[in-house]
Amino acid sequence: MSGNNSGIHNVVIVGSGPAGWTAAIYCARANLNPLVVEGAITEENRMKGTLPLGQLNLTTEVENFPGFPTGGLREYLASSLPEDRQPYWVLDKGKQPAHGVTGPELMELMRQQAVNFGTRIITDDVSHVHFNNRPFQLDTLENGSISAHAVIVAAGARANWLGLPSEERFKNNGVSACAVCDGALPRFRGKSLVVVGGGDSAVEEASFLTKFAEKVYLVHRRDKLRASRIMEKRALENPRIIPAWNTQVDEVLGTDIEGVTGVRLKSTVGGPDQLLEVSGMFLGIGHTPNTDFLKGQVELDEKGYIVWKRMMRTNTSVDGVFAAGDVADSTYRQAITAAGSGCMAALDAERWLAGEGIH
Repeated sequence: MSGNNSGIHNVVIVGSGPAGWTAAIYCARANLNPLVVEGAITEENRMKGTLPLGQLNLTTEVENFPGFPTGGLREYLASSLPEDRQPYWVLDKGKQPAHGVTGPELMELMRQQAVNFGTRIITDDVSHVHFNNRPFQLDTLENGSISAHAVIVAAGARANWLGLPSEERFKNNGVSACAVCDGALPRFRGKSLVVVGGGDSAVEEASFLTKFAEKVYLVHRRDKLRASRIMEKRALENPRIIPAWNTQVDEVLGTDIEGVTGVRLKSTVGGPDQLLEVSGMFLGIGHTPNTDFLKGQVELDEKGYIVWKRMMRTNTSVDGVFAAGDVADSTYRQAITAAGSGCMAALDAERWLAGEGIH
C-alpha cells in the first residue's frame, strides 16, 4: 500500500516499529490523516536490521507485551490481517504455536490497526530531511520529496553485532541482543550463556541473565572491563558471572534444530582457542540509532540519539519535529516504552498543529 505524496501532509511518521505504528494510530484517530514512511525492503536494510516493522519483526516470542498471554491467536489473526500478511501457520492450518504472540505478529497487528483508521503508507527510505524551513521536506529514495507540517521520527535503533556468519545463522535461535527481552525464555533458563562485551551494557545484560541462567560467561577482548567501577564490582562479585578475559567470539556453534550449543573463543593475546558449551549468546556491545539522515537538522547526543528538549515531552530541537521510540531512548529500548512514546509524540504533534492553527 502506498500513499499519495502530493500536497502538504499534516504529519509524516518516519519508521514502522511499535513507536511509529502507535503514533500512526493516535494521529489517524485524531483525523490528522498521517503518512508513514515504513522503510524500504532492500538487502542493505536487511543487513543493517532496518527493514519495515522494526527490530521487533526480527524477534520470535514476545512474552512481556501486555495483553498477549499464551492462548489462541489463529482466529484473531485470520480475521484481522489480509491473507497476504498473515503468518504461515495461520494459512496452513497446522498446529498453533503455544506462545502468546511473536514479534512479527505483534507488528502486523499494529500496522493493520493503523491502516484501519486510515493511515497511508509508503514503503521507502527517507534519505535526507530539510527542517530549516516550513513546510518540512523529506527526500525519499523512490517517492521524491514529501512535504509535512509536522514530523514524528520513530526510526528506531539497531543492535550492534559481531558480523560473524555463524552469528547471523543463529539469530533468534539462541543469539540475541536483548537480555531483558529474551533472557526469561525457556531455551535459556537454567542453562549456561555467553554475554559479549565489557561495558556497562554488557555487565547489565550478564547480571540480568543470572536471574535465570546457571552461569554466564562474560567474554571481553581485554583483561579489564570498560564498565563503571560499581558495575565492574557487581560483575566480579557475582558467583554466576565468569569472565573470559582476552578473548573474542570466533564462531557460534549449533544446529538448526537445537539452536546454539556452544561458542568458540579466540585469544586476543596469542593463547589457545576455547570451546564453551552454552545455549545462548547475548550481544552487549551497544546499539546504533538510525539517525544518519538527520545529521545537521536536529540535535543529537554524543551517541547519535535524538535529544528530547522538554521534560516528559517528545519535542526535539526543531519546533514541529517530534521523536519517539528507540531513536531517542538509549536506556529502556523496550516495545512497550517505544509504543508509549509513540502515543506521546502523536498527542504532542496534534496539540502543536492545533496551536499553529493548522488542524
